[in-house]
Amino acid sequence: MAIEEPRYTALISEPPFEVRRYAAFTVAQTQIQGDFDAASRSGFRRIASYIFGDNLQPELGAQRKIAMTAPVTVVPDDQGWRVHFVMPSAENVQTLPQPLNPQIQLRPVPAHETVAVRFSGFTTQASIQAQTERLRAWAQARQLKLSPTAQIARYDDPFTLPWNRRNEILIDLMP
Repeated sequence: MAIEEPRYTALISEPPFEVRRYAAFTVAQTQIQGDFDAASRSGFRRIASYIFGDNLQPELGAQRKIAMTAPVTVVPDDQGWRVHFVMPSAENVQTLPQPLNPQIQLRPVPAHETVAVRFSGFTTQASIQAQTERLRAWAQARQLKLSPTAQIARYDDPFTLPWNRRNEILIDLMP
């Protein structure tokens, strides 16, 4: 069964690197403190609970399951980490059920352009740093202006063998 991913157009493709134009989408997100691995696990569980029914659809007066999508994205910020799931493309902030957990927020993400590098294996601090540096060097050689913050995107479940995993570093282009 295919899992939905956010829609994008590749503007430049030089594998493993791409420049992408993403269509607008909506995310369910949460803030987590701690190290990357602990934040990833806690954030994933919190948002998974939301999509599995820890929510309320006001007009139905009931809970509703939401389809799983990929990737799960982790972004460093001032308060630790922001973990988010992209919601299915048919959904938006107005149609999604309200989270029962106040630590989950729904947020629209406008259309934007991003650079990406794809890699396999585990998302360790060392691999994240190395891939982020590779991506920044590739973008700099093309005179692309990048946002300072890199996102770590993971597409596979934890049972996928490391060499088969799809991971990406995503960095938004500055206007």
